[in-house]
Amino acid sequence: MPSVTHDDAPLLADLMPWSVAPLRPGRAWPAAPDPASLRARWDTLLKAEGPDREALFEPSRARTLQSAVGQLPGQSTGTERLARAEGPCAEPVRVLAAPFDEQWLIPDHRLLDTARPELWRVADGQQVFAVETGDPDTPLLATSHLPILRTGRVRPLYRRPGGTEPNLAPGLLDHLSARLGARPSAPDVLAWILAAVRPDLTVPLTEDPGVWAAGVDAGRRTLWLLRRDGERPKLPGGRRPYVRAPLPARPLGLHYDRDEETLHLDEGRISPVPPEAWDYEVAGVRVLEAWFAARTAPAEPGTLAAIRPATWPQAWTSELLELVTVLALLAEARALRAGSKVTSPVTAAELRRAGVLPVPAPARRPASVLDHHEEGPDGQFALL
Repeated sequence: MPSVTHDDAPLLADLMPWSVAPLRPGRAWPAAPDPASLRARWDTLLKAEGPDREALFEPSRARTLQSAVGQLPGQSTGTERLARAEGPCAEPVRVLAAPFDEQWLIPDHRLLDTARPELWRVADGQQVFAVETGDPDTPLLATSHLPILRTGRVRPLYRRPGGTEPNLAPGLLDHLSARLGARPSAPDVLAWILAAVRPDLTVPLTEDPGVWAAGVDAGRRTLWLLRRDGERPKLPGGRRPYVRAPLPARPLGLHYDRDEETLHLDEGRISPVPPEAWDYEVAGVRVLEAWFAARTAPAEPGTLAAIRPATWPQAWTSELLELVTVLALLAEARALRAGSKVTSPVTAAELRRAGVLPVPAPARRPASVLDHHEEGPDGQFALL
């Protein structure tokens, strides 16, 4: 939402104090835009033996075929070392692999260099992950899925499963309640943050109930578009993108005709595609081009990453149409935010006087989550 002229807005790092560094998978092949490819990659890995299996796995300093690690929280996978692993692939889970690019991941701790188990412990249907991007126009993303993109820190909305214990500065909700005359919820605060966050990751707050309500409404819409859950987003009738010419079985090139507002996938055509959707970038990367490249860029022959669909799946076309819609609607929301202002600010100095800041050290650390049975390496019980 807004920019303000003063410079005493609180930091996002203080408003949502617990954060986790990004996951580091260490190898690309355990993630893919379709789950069937992941199962085929796993089967290919297990059919190989000795040096062949090791080469396919792509070992690193953090993970080899002999690495001994436990299950990821909430996941049922084998814990024997990969050198002697057997059995089916773990059921792939949805993840955010890049800005606006939802893919699939094999949730197996043995495949991931740095998996951040503390995030898996709090990942459920109520959780929302805020992800720093380093981009001035879109400094923060939000997703219902576990993020594996290599950007900034990840800030869960809740510190425990089940939507309990908001990851907010202790006392913040009480202070805002006193100033606004009504108690905001944790999702309300996240919605405001999405609407108001600045490129430097400060977040101006307000005690004006009208300004707050408008910002929360704008942020809720942004949150809905980013999470893409519930009712699917749609553009008005004449602006909805459609497939005008069938997409080829294996499109290799993507280009945009700005005059005709048409997206070309070789001889396939999708229109209308607003220029705002085509031009939407995060960290200097055009989102639509990156999404297409993730599905079509050639992989090194003989690697597991080279196992992918032989033809373009229909599901990808549906995802592309929805992505165009989401980017167009987000571009409109971004333009509205650029012109809005915050009045009657709640400053960092005020939060310090109220004892909300500085944030106590325990609030910056993960909570103890004891309701997961986690199997340790080679079938041992994991003590938390």
